[in-house]
Amino acid sequence: MTSQLSGRDGQTPGWARQALRVAIVLALLGAGGSSLAQAPGQPAPAAAAPSAGVSAPSGGGAVASRTPQSVATAVQSFYDQTKSVEAEFFQTYYNRIYDKYDRSQGAVKFQKPGRMRWDYGAPNGKVIVSDGKRLVIYEPGEDSEPGQVFERAISDSELPQALAFLTGTGKLSDDFTFRLLDAAAQGFPTGYVLELLPKKPSPHYERILFYVDGDAKRTGLVHRVLIVDSAGNRNRIDFKAPKFNRNFDAKTFAWQPPKNARKINP
Repeated sequence: MTSQLSGRDGQTPGWARQALRVAIVLALLGAGGSSLAQAPGQPAPAAAAPSAGVSAPSGGGAVASRTPQSVATAVQSFYDQTKSVEAEFFQTYYNRIYDKYDRSQGAVKFQKPGRMRWDYGAPNGKVIVSDGKRLVIYEPGEDSEPGQVFERAISDSELPQALAFLTGTGKLSDDFTFRLLDAAAQGFPTGYVLELLPKKPSPHYERILFYVDGDAKRTGLVHRVLIVDSAGNRNRIDFKAPKFNRNFDAKTFAWQPPKNARKINP
């Protein structure tokens, strides 16, 4: 495990790069959707309603015209109103070179401005935390090996563009162009599949797909995110049972890795 996680001088280690992509996803969303995870290639279920007793923020109205910009505007409006969210997540990462799928799941919490925490379930055990100033990514060791931790200032990371959106100081339209894909062909016939193409090249993604709720009562709610990079790798995250606009203890985002964890320099 050590050889896999260790970074080279001046380079972000591969495991941390993948985790950064995950962090960027949440930053782009500012919150999560509510969808059950399916095996790759399987049709998505009908849009799920928010959990009982939990009110999702209202969207910007029905996306009647079904234009790429109107769907993007609805997403922007929905997450502009979302101050915090916690949800279960299911992640599927496809490595094109090795034709291999890695699956994991866990719980995620997000709170504006810039605070987030991903706790991966066993056997993964990875933790990704940001207190709004620093990003910490912890990868536990195998057997008796100590884990490894990667830290960097948010201002020095690849996140500022995305953080501008989640903190309410930026707009998706500032950084992306949009296209609507055939939702039925994408296995999401009850909603919209919005493709985001960065206006400036990014080392983390070539394009991003948002699977957006088609119900007028939940307009703008994103159920799934799919990140595709230039190598054809695919990082998919589905969200389930979200709870919106709850307060979290500040300690939630002040998590510290084990003292014996080996620090990997960015």
